[in-house]
Amino acid sequence: MEEPDRLVRSLTGAILGCGGWVLSRGANDTGLVNVLFEFERRSCVDIYSILIAVGLELSQNGHSRFTELCQCTRFQGADRGEEIASIDLEIQTFPTETESTAVMPAA
Repeated sequence: MEEPDRLVRSLTGAILGCGGWVLSRGANDTGLVNVLFEFERRSCVDIYSILIAVGLELSQNGHSRFTELCQCTRFQGADRGEEIASIDLEIQTFPTETESTAVMPAA
């Protein structure tokens, strides 16, 4: 439950802090956030961790793909660590303020 612009700033800072590169980012009025970023595969565990730390709830597929990337990188050694991974992340945020539309019961 975070404002989209604030989430974009937090996520961008976290990605940069792990050595990643943010290629594009943005949020629209409906709460949809898009972030395209890259990082060296050796940083995949750090990147995975910061996505969770900023409060993202990844889908089952998202968790599976990150787990696979991290395990493949670890088991294939230093040769794979310098390869670049690219992530096109789309996040649907929820409005932080809900309009008061509740109907009060009659007394």
